[in-house]
Amino acid sequence: MIITTGNDVAGHRVIQYLGIVRGIVVRSTGIARGFVGGLRSIGGGFIPEYAAVCEEARQHAYDLMVQHAQKVGAEAIIAFRYDATEFAQGSTEVLAYGTAVKIQRI
Repeated sequence: MIITTGNDVAGHRVIQYLGIVRGIVVRSTGIARGFVGGLRSIGGGFIPEYAAVCEEARQHAYDLMVQHAQKVGAEAIIAFRYDATEFAQGSTEVLAYGTAVKIQRI
């Protein structure tokens, strides 16, 4: 499946819009990562424990979005984006979304 942040796919034309597809994940850092990350945050700088949680959440949300697109019969997702919002203290919602489309090679 082609996935792009653009509004079109090079060499193809959109022949049908299937609607918005999304993947939503709510993640927390967990006790171990939260503790180690909290200690590292005292010194400032890059915190690999928090970065790992963010990357895992984005990948999971992305995978769910692709599954949603496959369910609706999409051949591509255009205008792909991520969004993140703090859901509760220590928990973050990560949303991956885009427009599912059918395409034709030109």
